[in-house]
Amino acid sequence: MKDLTDIPALMADIGARAKAATTALAMASAERKHAALIGAAEAVWATRAEIIEANKADLAYGAEKALSPAMMDRLMLDEDRIRGIVDGLRAVAEQADPVGEVISEWDRPMGLNIKRVRTPLGVIGVIYESRPNVTADAGALCLKSGNAVILRGGSEGLNSAQKIHAAMVKGLISAGLPADAIQLVPTRDRAAVSEMLTATQYIDVIVPRGGKGLVGLVQREARVPVFAHLEGIVHIYIDKAAAPEKTLNVVLNAKTRRTGICGAAECLLIHEDVVDTIGQSVIRALLEKGVTVDADMALSGIEGTSKASGDSWGHEYLDMAIAAKTVASLEEAMEHIRTYGSNHTDCIMTEDQTTADRFTHELDSAILMHNASTQFADGGEFGMGAEIGIATGKMHARGPVGAEQLTSFKYIVTGDGTIRA
Repeated sequence: MKDLTDIPALMADIGARAKAATTALAMASAERKHAALIGAAEAVWATRAEIIEANKADLAYGAEKALSPAMMDRLMLDEDRIRGIVDGLRAVAEQADPVGEVISEWDRPMGLNIKRVRTPLGVIGVIYESRPNVTADAGALCLKSGNAVILRGGSEGLNSAQKIHAAMVKGLISAGLPADAIQLVPTRDRAAVSEMLTATQYIDVIVPRGGKGLVGLVQREARVPVFAHLEGIVHIYIDKAAAPEKTLNVVLNAKTRRTGICGAAECLLIHEDVVDTIGQSVIRALLEKGVTVDADMALSGIEGTSKASGDSWGHEYLDMAIAAKTVASLEEAMEHIRTYGSNHTDCIMTEDQTTADRFTHELDSAILMHNASTQFADGGEFGMGAEIGIATGKMHARGPVGAEQLTSFKYIVTGDGTIRA
């Protein structure tokens, strides 16, 4: 039995075992990794009753912590969601193996052949909140890309994560891969996070997946390189050339389908020319769905809205609430997004292609959408099988981080006794 009170020793042991597993992972064949993921999928499904039972304990813990309904929704697992986890594992299994892929190849006049080839990063630390499915998604993507992974899930989801992790380990062992390739930190003690952030001798990159508090902690304390995943302050700009019914459907879906995910819309920007038409109908529909609307002066006359404050802009609600503001132009909408956005996901609703092109060209969010729900801001929906997070920085990976984004590359240079003059 591990001593869970000596956190530095615990994390050093986990880190050393992860590092040791990287050699076998880097050399593992595509077939063995595929077999491990299929085995994990089968184990998750076979133990779904145990996972759901463990999840009940997590939901009780979350209720004690007074988590919001949206956060409780993130935490909850049922058979349909477990089926989604299984489908995600199978989808990642069937993807092409990125390790060893020749990204580019060229010949030099002196007789050298040069190849740029994908290679694993090494050990990845994933720190996440609430959503226990991330245990499977992150484990699968790291395995597919030949990386060992150390998973530190949210304290409220520990029981569910442990059951899912046990299924992942069954898959590894069944395929003859080291069980230490996917490890879960077995404690709620927050000191484990600090240990991960400074474990430069073991961990090659940290991926934080959570709210502003978590990401801020990681950015302040990390000595290990970080794939930044800022909060999802997601805007939808309703242009004067927006189609009414299309806009209504997209906004309702973007806000209310699942309010607790990072792709949920958090702020509406409405062109002043359509405030009394599309704007009114969209806001009334949101109110009817039970969404609180924090509206600026031009919109606060709509019965049922609340008056927006300065804190309404740039706020990630992750709940049945949204901010709404009137703008006079595309330029004003984009300036608002630059000021208050998080470079995660932003959307324009318009039938004017020139305006849409300006929006997607001039803004620099990781994901920019035109006439589509921001709830699609997810690696599973982008065809990546799953995603470990949405990287909002600009170094190495950006947008949905799938298996391919969890690789680096090396150069293989071949000559024939070639020497430099």
